[in-house]
Amino acid sequence: MAIRCFCFRRLLVADVLAVSPDEIDPDSLRRQLFNPRAGAYCGFEGWVRNLNDGHEVLRLEYEAYEPLAIKEGEKVLAEARAEYSLLQAHCVHRTGMLEIGDCAVWVGVSSAHRHEAFQACRYIIDALKVRLPIWKKEHYANGDSGWVNCERCTEHGQSTT
Repeated sequence: MAIRCFCFRRLLVADVLAVSPDEIDPDSLRRQLFNPRAGAYCGFEGWVRNLNDGHEVLRLEYEAYEPLAIKEGEKVLAEARAEYSLLQAHCVHRTGMLEIGDCAVWVGVSSAHRHEAFQACRYIIDALKVRLPIWKKEHYANGDSGWVNCERCTEHGQSTT
């Protein structure tokens, strides 16, 4: 698992972006965002679902170009921190084979106020889906499989930049 942290002396906290084959533990990640100055937390969990575009999905497979995903992901978190006055921002994206119900991506932010937390969380997930070199392959019940291009992701991502 690659984790890059960058700290800002004035805030004494670290933002974390990870790309990992390991199971995501949302409760543990949420606890890491606790800050006595935080009045708000907002999180997003992306789960593997069993139906997409009319196809019955059995599982997903994610591949990533990790060095670039980490570098670009750090930029996204820094942008969110600057724009929305965050105290902290964390993101973890899975790689490898995932089953129905697994958490594929988790984003969490803490801030002094809820408005900034909601906006920042949405900004981060939308930007990550568009900008990170992470690819999703769906495996279908009929035996076929295919790499998925998320057009909806691009629409959301363009509206956030």
